[in-house]
Formats: sequence, C-alpha cells, structure tokens
Amino acid sequence: MKRVIVYKPQKSPTQSGLKKSSCWILESSNSPDFETDPLTGWKGKNNHDFYIKLKFNSKEEAIAYATKNKLHAKVITDKSKTIKIKSYADNFRFNRIKTEL
Repeated sequence: MKRVIVYKPQKSPTQSGLKKSSCWILESSNSPDFETDPLTGWKGKNNHDFYIKLKFNSKEEAIAYATKNKLHAKVITDKSKTIKIKSYADNFRFNRIKTEL
C-alpha cells in the first residue's frame, strides 16, 4: 500500500492573502530515489509519482480519494490561528502604555 500525505498548505509569507491556502493537497510521502544514468551520468527517476500533487476542496474528499485508490493516507493538521480583533483607536488611548513613575 502506497503512503501519501494529506495537508493544508500554509499561507505564503510574501503574500497577505489566503487564496492559495484554502485547498487540501495529497502528495506522495516517498522521497525521490534518484538513479544515475550510466551513459551520461545524469541523475533521474523512473517513478514520477513523487512530483504529483493533487488538490481537493476538503479534507474528506482527499481521504475518500486515497481510500478509493487503496492509498494509506496520513493527515497532517495545522494549528488554526486565532485572530485578535484590534481597533485603530487603541493606538491612541490615554493609558495604552502602563509605566510606573
């Protein structure tokens, strides 16, 4: 049984939006075993499953696909961020910085 990983990608640090991190990705968990071509000395791989990434709208769809195709899926869940709602007016509050004199 082939092993795959199901995960939700993190937000890109260079972008402020969450558009590309809304889907779930299923990819092979095997590391690429590169073989050296004896004639040219180039490194390559005969099995291209390592390069394939499938995108799904939900975690359940990805797991259903894995079980349908007899794949052993390992689900990696991420920590959900809690967003602290702040007001712009709080920056100018009188007692914002608490220092003792």
